[in-house]
Amino acid sequence: MNNMIHAISSWFLKIKDEFIFVFIEKDRYKQMVTGLGNTLKITAGALLVGIAIGIVVAAVRSTYDKNAEKMRKKGGIGYFLLAFFNAICKIYLTVIRGTPVVVQLMIAYFVIFVSARDGIPVGILAFGINSGAYVAEIFRGGIQAVDVGQVEAARSLGLGYFKTLQKVVLPQAIKIMIPPIINQFITTLKDTSILSVISVRELTMNSQIIIARTYMPFEVYSFAALLYLVVIVGLSLLSKVVERRLQHDN
Repeated sequence: MNNMIHAISSWFLKIKDEFIFVFIEKDRYKQMVTGLGNTLKITAGALLVGIAIGIVVAAVRSTYDKNAEKMRKKGGIGYFLLAFFNAICKIYLTVIRGTPVVVQLMIAYFVIFVSARDGIPVGILAFGINSGAYVAEIFRGGIQAVDVGQVEAARSLGLGYFKTLQKVVLPQAIKIMIPPIINQFITTLKDTSILSVISVRELTMNSQIIIARTYMPFEVYSFAALLYLVVIVGLSLLSKVVERRLQHDN
């Protein structure tokens, strides 16, 4: 029994010494904190860009789906403009959803913004464009989930299409869209680990820098994984709370 206690005590002391060496000495923990901060900043910025793109794409696609037939019969330039923008949106969705995000990131950094000195704005834009394709389908699905009878009732009362979208459809669709948007935030957060390929000092990149100085990959990567896990579990719990409240409201 005493031997077991001694072994456990020795193991904890070893972990403590390793933690102090890896993270406390020379304030290396600050690099982990900075990396996590950059990860969250890029993720939040990308999601905001993605939501902005997603709203536009979803609005165009939904408008086309609901009004194309009527507009085609009437003719005029409005139908051709809507059809043109709908085609652009479909190409965007196909290309972005059909190619790896790491390839999109490298094209953005090494081709389009080749003169960029800071990879963080490029990362936000690249991940934002990628997220936009998925957020657009989330928005479109939420809009289509609203009972068409309510839309027709609003139109019969004299509300135009966009007023109906604003006053009737979106308030109900948002309840459907919030949980998958939080899940998209989680997906983007995990994907930011590939930003190390363009030397952005997010959590994974800073972990690699610490490993190069301490030669202790297990300890560093385990701590980085723990930080990712804490944030993602927190977001997952938030998603469940939001879902329960929305179900209660219904």
